[in-house]
Amino acid sequence: MKEITVIGGGTMGNGITHCFAQKGFKVNLVDLSSEILNAAKKNISNNLDRMIKKEIITSKQKVQILSLISFHTQMSSCVKNSDLVIEAVTETETVKMKIFQELDQLCKKSTILASNTSSISIEKIGKSTNRKDKVIGMHFMNPVPIMKLVEVIKSNSTSTETYEKIMSLSQDLGKIPVLVNDAPGFVANRILLPMINEAIHTLTDNVSGVKEIDTVMILGMSHPMGPLQLADFIGLDVCLSILNVLYDGFKNEKYKPNTILEKMVTAGELGVKTKIGFYDYSLGIKEKTINNRFL
Repeated sequence: MKEITVIGGGTMGNGITHCFAQKGFKVNLVDLSSEILNAAKKNISNNLDRMIKKEIITSKQKVQILSLISFHTQMSSCVKNSDLVIEAVTETETVKMKIFQELDQLCKKSTILASNTSSISIEKIGKSTNRKDKVIGMHFMNPVPIMKLVEVIKSNSTSTETYEKIMSLSQDLGKIPVLVNDAPGFVANRILLPMINEAIHTLTDNVSGVKEIDTVMILGMSHPMGPLQLADFIGLDVCLSILNVLYDGFKNEKYKPNTILEKMVTAGELGVKTKIGFYDYSLGIKEKTINNRFL
């Protein structure tokens, strides 16, 4: 594979783009918003500057990496010659299905279509195309340039050739791929999101406070970050979407989202990206305070 296209210029999309370009791939980054693309370019540049300070790369290498990335507001202008297209847009099934339908028409027949979905069925996404055997999940972890894991999700229709190529490609990126069968939430979020949801239940049942719950999990369970702050970093809207996928998929009450989570999302309090979630980040992440509005 020589040319990669990433659809979606948000946190995950620009992180995936960074990783491929750093390993010498030509990468097209696509987003409908020029503003998001400009922010993505700045974020990638800033992350590369951090790597220069840590002496991981040189200034010359930064220039080479950035030269491999092109930015586009239209898919049709860049996906025709891509060997792999990775979708990294909002965790909404209908949006993803529409993109895959379009990609199926625009891409060459040999192109593999991957989704960075964290919960939605790869089999269902594949059915929106005429190439189910070439549709696969590549669930990167955030922050993408740092985190080693890639969940490689294979549906019943994904061919052996496709998943073997993606497993090998993930290793070429310096990642550790783990093959996972298609199921709601896969492995990571099937385990993680119920834990976050239970932390919210623990909070709303007045067992303890936001900071205290996070401290117990950090000091008692050796988690690098507490579940409530982690939810803020993931995005409370994303957490809600994944829990709804789990709840709809398994029809089990343990996956039903806490009503406070639903209220916070409705109010637009989505975590770090809106500067308020379970914590208030208006003064910065290090100076965060507790948001008590819904408690």
